[in-house]
Amino acid sequence: MANFELPDHLIETLSLVLKQLHQTLPEVHQEPDFDAPAYKWHHHQLKPIYQPKQMYLEDLLGIDTQKQKIIQNTLQFLEGLPANDILLTGSRGTGKSSIVRALLTQYADRGLRLIEIERDDLSDLPLIQKIIQDRPEKFIVYCDDLAFNAEDENYRSLKSVLDGSLQSGSTNFIIYATSNRRHLLPEFMHENTPVTKVDVPQYTELHPQEAIEEKISLSDRFGLWLSFYPMNQVLYLEIVEHYIKKSGLEYNDEVRAESLRWCQLRGQRSGRAAYQFSKHWIGAEQLQQKLSDNS
Repeated sequence: MANFELPDHLIETLSLVLKQLHQTLPEVHQEPDFDAPAYKWHHHQLKPIYQPKQMYLEDLLGIDTQKQKIIQNTLQFLEGLPANDILLTGSRGTGKSSIVRALLTQYADRGLRLIEIERDDLSDLPLIQKIIQDRPEKFIVYCDDLAFNAEDENYRSLKSVLDGSLQSGSTNFIIYATSNRRHLLPEFMHENTPVTKVDVPQYTELHPQEAIEEKISLSDRFGLWLSFYPMNQVLYLEIVEHYIKKSGLEYNDEVRAESLRWCQLRGQRSGRAAYQFSKHWIGAEQLQQKLSDNS
């Protein structure tokens, strides 16, 4: 057989075409690795997360009531007892997402697993349920920042998915979702205007109350609501003190003043702001100590 060499420019062109073709082809389906503690639902597959971020329930201060309720619901779920899907709502940075991740840290050794899913992929919930239906582990399907715009019609199809697929009798599958909106949809002032005021131009529906009921019916699919509220300065400083002392550093007036300056620059007092300041301060102190040791 005769051998011949292709010109370099043709080889480069073919290589480029193959790379572009590879990007457009669907991803090869792989069986999920159920040895992982957490997963990300991506391209209709469970992508394992072998080292999820470690969060601890004891680090979440000022939300004792919410912790008690979500822990009780999760323990019921782990024991195969009736448990509710949970909607966590409230101000940003108050611990809604952290408390769900902390549950994984606390109960992974008891078979708890976490599946993170994007809002746009929620229609795949029946597929996820089918994949894990024969597994002995208990799976929390977690959707962060679940919300819809006023013009978004996807929430109608999601209602039937939540009410049908998740309540179909599965004992190893539950959903926890977080949102900054209590009813997952924007609410407007004119929706609370008395119906007798027919001169209000926004009233284009014959039965406006029915439209309002349809909006809130999505959040009603969640059996348990947990609300998270903005924190005051005292609680913010307590959280900073907790993290500083946990790292073995001294909490003093300088730390207090810098932490207050930090939250003022951020425009909010929250658990997230306290945690981020603590990382900044602890890292700076440890870096300074390393530089001193090396000099």
